Amino acid sequence: MTVMDDWVTAACAELGLDPALVPVPAVLDLARDVAHQVLRPGAPVTAYLLGLAVGRGADPAATAARLAELAGTWPVELGDERPAD
Repeated sequence: MTVMDDWVTAACAELGLDPALVPVPAVLDLARDVAHQVLRPGAPVTAYLLGLAVGRGADPAATAARLAELAGTWPVELGDERPAD
């Protein structure tokens, strides 16, 4: 197991959640996309929003994809120096 696996397992146990239902790669990809294409502090907030949507019954993969697409189309402001991927 990796440290991430250990953390997710422990956090899920603390919250009474099934770690098998946590789409770790999708959440990490979404956080990366938002951090690089929108704003770094937007990454954890977006992950939280994804969690809220999933908690209300949204499909995790589809919702993450929608948010990643939104981040990919986010307008670049003049003077914005986002790092290249």
